[in-house]
Amino acid sequence: MQKSIVVENLSKNYQKKEAVKDINFTIGENEILGLLGPNGCGKTTTIAMMLGLLKPTKGKVIIHGKDIEINRISLLHKMNFISPYIELPKKLTVRENLIVYAKLYGVKKIKNRIEYLSNKLRLDEFVDEKTGELSSGQKNRVSLAKALINEPSVLFLDEPTASLDPETGNFVREFIENISQEKKMSILLASHNMDEVKRLCKNVLMMNNGVIIDKGTPDRLISKHGKKNLEEVFLKLNRNESEL
Repeated sequence: MQKSIVVENLSKNYQKKEAVKDINFTIGENEILGLLGPNGCGKTTTIAMMLGLLKPTKGKVIIHGKDIEINRISLLHKMNFISPYIELPKKLTVRENLIVYAKLYGVKKIKNRIEYLSNKLRLDEFVDEKTGELSSGQKNRVSLAKALINEPSVLFLDEPTASLDPETGNFVREFIENISQEKKMSILLASHNMDEVKRLCKNVLMMNNGVIIDKGTPDRLISKHGKKNLEEVFLKLNRNESEL
């Protein structure tokens, strides 16, 4: 499998605190890689460095064969990010928000792109409503549309189905599965939903205290640690019960 993303010896220090310590991993073309760990384990810092928003203390992030630090501007046009904790401007309509982000990314045929995403993500009923007046499920789908507006080949998903009802969560997961294969995206998924990770991710990284403490396919990790499911593996590793 062709490697779209290579993370080499990546580290980030804040004064005396090591937020991320010498981590290494790769993400292949049209692969969804899970990044799991408790709050404060270094996931967000890792994603920020991969997006070129934070300068690593050591190491590098290579995307499509280019160092993100040196080629940040050109690479960002091929990347995007979604987090339920980052809201879009509330006073703009959904359509206005998507137009703004489309222009920022230099998207051509903006009207066609918005129509395509509105249809795919079922935004048609509220595309001309103000974003601040939407439900959490509707806002989530709008954020996903924003993240796909530039047709990225690299996508970072931070808790993409947080606070969603089961039906909407399933719709979003199914959409992510389909779009990753259809567009051959490389996706990094940070999530606390273990069933979601097992369904979507071919491989998983378990992170704690800034280091990767285990990795493998969900089934291999479950078998290795003698547990019934991925959630039990997560709890075992983060309670320091494993023999690593």
